[in-house]
Amino acid sequence: MRLGMVGLGRMGGNMAQRLAAGGHDVVGYDSHSDASDVGTLAELVGRLEPPRVVWLMIPSGDPTEQAVVELRGLLAAGDIVIDGGNSNWHDSVRRGATLAGDGIGFVDCGTSGGIWGREEGYCLMVGGDDAHVGRCQPLFDVLKPPDGGFVHAGPVGTGHFTKMVHNGVEYGLMQAYAEGYELLCRSDLGIDVDATLDAWRAGSVVRSWLLDLLVRALQQTPDLEGIRGVAADSGEGRWTVEAAIERGVAVPVISAALFARFVSQEDESVAMKAVAALRNQFGGHAVVSETGGEHS
Repeated sequence: MRLGMVGLGRMGGNMAQRLAAGGHDVVGYDSHSDASDVGTLAELVGRLEPPRVVWLMIPSGDPTEQAVVELRGLLAAGDIVIDGGNSNWHDSVRRGATLAGDGIGFVDCGTSGGIWGREEGYCLMVGGDDAHVGRCQPLFDVLKPPDGGFVHAGPVGTGHFTKMVHNGVEYGLMQAYAEGYELLCRSDLGIDVDATLDAWRAGSVVRSWLLDLLVRALQQTPDLEGIRGVAADSGEGRWTVEAAIERGVAVPVISAALFARFVSQEDESVAMKAVAALRNQFGGHAVVSETGGEHS
């Protein structure tokens, strides 16, 4: 397939490369990247043959809203817009309905895999009409791992709702590992903390990729020296808690992890250093050094 990829950052750029390696023809656009193949969205659309597919991998909120509004004026009936960013699912439902009025399909694709996805594959949580998802399936087949990692969760909106819950769970898992790490560090028993976490990676019921990344972070930055214990609330955890409140679902672990991130903006802890290091490991999120600067 030939498609347009809007956004060539940490995620979009790697996804474009994986798609190209899988045999697809990708026309990339990013006003902030030298890798951009075109200079405008209009030029990108002009490089695609109908029926066209344009995939957005840009920040949620205003940037995605502006891109969808502009694409609505450039695309035609039969074309499809895929939003692979971390958009609020309410916005996805609204955008899908708006584009449907012009005969333009909309697929919301919650995308997980971070900076490792290019090699390992991406977990894709997709919402949309069967026909639209089916047309885009060759793209999903290249992006996902060979042994799974794809779900057509339901109609428009369910892809981003599912990714929202996924990220809420992620908050809780990272917080649990981080708190365990801090308790081991402060045990005053002479525990070899790094070796203990490394041992947990084999045979233990708590082994996971996140634990692998925590061990890797400690190998790269012993004792997480120089990393401030600050972890941003990027939105999805907050939306997860709000959705749980609306539905009367108790999510005490996810809520506590979200509130811990709030506290991290004002206080400093070993646990939040571990959370910050984990976010950098899987997503390439900048970490704040103790001198005040940011680095990846």
